Amino acid sequence: MGLILLEAFGAMLVLVLIVWWTMFSGRKGGELPPTGQAEDKTSTSHGPDEEAR
Repeated sequence: MGLILLEAFGAMLVLVLIVWWTMFSGRKGGELPPTGQAEDKTSTSHGPDEEAR
């Protein structure tokens, strides 16, 4: 019984570590600004449906 609880605790710990890693290892500058300000001034590539500016 103790071994099963230990294994369940280990699995939960691994799950928490994976979630923590994916939440806080993202963009270095944080989240993107709201939609109206999200344009990247350094990007020159355009999608097939986007007009060149």
